Amino acid sequence: MTSKDKTQVTFYNGLRTIGGPMIEVSYGKSHILFDLGEVYRPELGLTLEDEDYDTLIKYQLIGEVPNFYDPKVTGKEIDTDRWEYAAAFISHLHLDHSKALNLLAPEIPLYAGPITAHLLPTLNENGDFLLPVAGHDKTYTRPIIAAEYKKPIQVGDITMEVWPSDHDAYGATGLIVRTPDKKITFTGDIRLHGYHPDWVHKFLAAAKNSDMFIIEGTGVSWPERKHEEKSEEFTGIKNEVQLTEEVVRLQNENPKRQITFNTYPTNVERLLRIISDSPRKVVLHAKRAHLLKDSLDKDFPYYYMPGEEKFSDLEPGLEVDYQVLLNDDSEYLWQVVGNYDSLQEGGLYIHSNAEPLGDFDPAYKPFVENFTKHRIEFKALRCSGHSDEEELKEIISEVQPKILVPVHTLHPELEENPYGDRILPERGQVVTL
Repeated sequence: MTSKDKTQVTFYNGLRTIGGPMIEVSYGKSHILFDLGEVYRPELGLTLEDEDYDTLIKYQLIGEVPNFYDPKVTGKEIDTDRWEYAAAFISHLHLDHSKALNLLAPEIPLYAGPITAHLLPTLNENGDFLLPVAGHDKTYTRPIIAAEYKKPIQVGDITMEVWPSDHDAYGATGLIVRTPDKKITFTGDIRLHGYHPDWVHKFLAAAKNSDMFIIEGTGVSWPERKHEEKSEEFTGIKNEVQLTEEVVRLQNENPKRQITFNTYPTNVERLLRIISDSPRKVVLHAKRAHLLKDSLDKDFPYYYMPGEEKFSDLEPGLEVDYQVLLNDDSEYLWQVVGNYDSLQEGGLYIHSNAEPLGDFDPAYKPFVENFTKHRIEFKALRCSGHSDEEELKEIISEVQPKILVPVHTLHPELEENPYGDRILPERGQVVTL
């Protein structure tokens, strides 16, 4: 550290897109990077095999970040004379924040909250979740250090603190970064209507008066939809508790009807609440039951589809025969992941933020239409993992930052800072504090 050193923040990606933020904070010979995700663009039709480094850069799916990526991937060596201390951080499990973590140079430590660090290797055990590591089998996940909440992590002249937060990804966190002269906060993905608003408020209290507050703004991305409450997709659900109550209500009002559902795999807490409160016995697809067993050491009833490979860690006595589920109309609420044509006519399917994720995905419309074709009611029960416009205002008011930087949104200009300045950076822009 010298008297001439300045805190600098460089914005590499995820600025006017939903997801994919890549941001560097540097001071002197120290620098850190967060997050390591990939922008979600299903319209490109890319597979994991297609997503080589050049393709990712070409379509701006990741940022062109110097001195962090593995030289085996980029062909460019890391300047260790310039940077003596380096680290990276991912805020949560979602692919737009984690998918590219294996591109990080192996000698650079990668931190995440303890739940994220534990779950990611299981999610990637078949090599179909994260981008591959250079020189390793596709099922390999690079080491991730489980950070202790709120405990300072020293990276040269920079200190990181990982704080529990709330999002529809289990174990989501925020980050507070301190340099010798500045405090910078990164929200990750955040909301106040989840299971743990108290965690969020404590995080925001610690972030108060940040010199720079980097906030995700997904909730202001579609101003044209603000008054679409009568649309087919509107459910009236305002928080996670209401969503679980609606799942229970649908079961109670349909005592003699096949009811199936699906959720996003990383939304573990929602799934656990549904299992806990459901009047019917919840049966999971074996792959999801294995995820919960491996990550939480919890056993739940499960089934296999025909021909699927067995998991050795699942209790044999909890298996439910697939044909029994297909014939059932009263005992089970079960997770369906395929063979939709085999479901009973007149049944009810609950799509709760599962894949395909929404009408921006080309696969979504035909997916929904297939249920209609087979006379199965399609019910979308959504609860956003992101703050809406009013929640974003509340979050900003609790922090009262000197500089606000909205990212992770199609319309960053719609987020305002009554307490100081606002910056709308371009890709690659460096801001000196």
